[in-house]
Amino acid sequence: MTTLKSIYPLYLNNKAAQPNTDLEVTDKFTGEVAFRVAQADAATINEGIAGAVRAAESMARMASYERQAVLQHCVDRFKQRYDELAYALCVEAGKPIKDSEGEVGRLIDTFRIAAEESVRMTGEVQPLDISPRAKGYQGIWKRVPIGPCSFISPFNFPLNLAAHKIAPALAVGCPFVMKPASRTPLGAIIIGEVLAETDLPEGAFSILPAHREGADLFTEDDRLKLLSFTGSPGVGWELKAKAGKKKVVLELGGNAAVIIDHDADLDDALERVIFGAFYQSGQSCIGVQRIIIHEAVYDRFRDMLVAKTKTLVAGDPKDRATFIGPMISEGEARRLDGWIQQAASGGATLLCGGKREGAMLEATLLEKVDRASAVYREEAFGPVALLSKFSSFDAALAEVNDSKFGLQAGIFTRDLFKMFDAWDRLEVGGVVINDVPSYRVDNMPYGGVKDSGLGREGIRFAMEDMTEIRNLVIRRR
Repeated sequence: MTTLKSIYPLYLNNKAAQPNTDLEVTDKFTGEVAFRVAQADAATINEGIAGAVRAAESMARMASYERQAVLQHCVDRFKQRYDELAYALCVEAGKPIKDSEGEVGRLIDTFRIAAEESVRMTGEVQPLDISPRAKGYQGIWKRVPIGPCSFISPFNFPLNLAAHKIAPALAVGCPFVMKPASRTPLGAIIIGEVLAETDLPEGAFSILPAHREGADLFTEDDRLKLLSFTGSPGVGWELKAKAGKKKVVLELGGNAAVIIDHDADLDDALERVIFGAFYQSGQSCIGVQRIIIHEAVYDRFRDMLVAKTKTLVAGDPKDRATFIGPMISEGEARRLDGWIQQAASGGATLLCGGKREGAMLEATLLEKVDRASAVYREEAFGPVALLSKFSSFDAALAEVNDSKFGLQAGIFTRDLFKMFDAWDRLEVGGVVINDVPSYRVDNMPYGGVKDSGLGREGIRFAMEDMTEIRNLVIRRR
């Protein structure tokens, strides 16, 4: 059986360091301390940033094939450590083991895509002779690394969302410092272990779990040229305000909606909506929170959803039969439980679920929810979904847009006109047809609008953010 070590280091300028064992990381199901991790102070973070600055030129000068070799090494080693990575994720995040294995697969995909893209970063020859004054002039531009980057990753996808920052940085030749979530640091630490096996220039990476004290350097230090943050909107926008001159990429929250039109294949939609709403206990920024159903099929689909939801197995995430594991903490489960009870007190109908024990919250469905309630307006980030009814497609689109968030939306329909109409009108970063908004492939442009963030992830698109265009003008005499 897979086991974990009791103590893990941080990584400073490519090397393991064990200055302390201050960070206790719990098994999210049992609540017991599973292992301890070193924690960086302000001096350590400063040293990591200084190392990244020193490494910037060497990283930029790495040949494409050398960057590709580093990324391919990661792919190979992650495959070899597949079971360990999945088990670590299951323990530190409380993610059911099948979901944990799926995330390790995505980690491998993300580094593989980056390895492929690392040798495809091209520029363009541009004619400049658009007027008599520019006759004989020619332009050429290329992309160059932006320089030292700062990455802050969240607790819900500790492997793959860290990978979506680390892999494109390596692909373009940017050194980086990373602060993983304190609740789930081990995924990033294991990535650091694998990177330490390579010949990257000293200072190319530092992975630094950290106290909030001193962690302001990740955001405010002017030596850093880009900040990429994934997490809550409240924190993300505050960090942007403090980031100074550096480029900022934010992947924040959502309260994603899915439309079930009258012509949808309801059996197919049922399986996908159950996955989208309750996968990893709903702790996904593109988890299905609002289910908007055509009145002609509302009663039937509602009954199907309730029946299916009641069959979901909740319990120990290490058990392969488990579908619903614990939320990340009892405090988060209490928060969402409070929102559910508040909605029910305000007139909503509780269709199923609604009970909590510690960090375990039952898969919950509500209908007739007041649109002013917190569970409707805010990001639930847990196993709850709200059902509503529509009669016109225009009204359904308006309901999707009735949110301060705009990450992704899903639509089950066979009508091509409606598909393109939704693509034109929905205020979201991505529209998914005949699947849930929770669907993501790791090479696609992914990100949101409104309070859901700035910029796009997906390897090629992140690589663009981590590079700058450098132009060359030639006067031909």
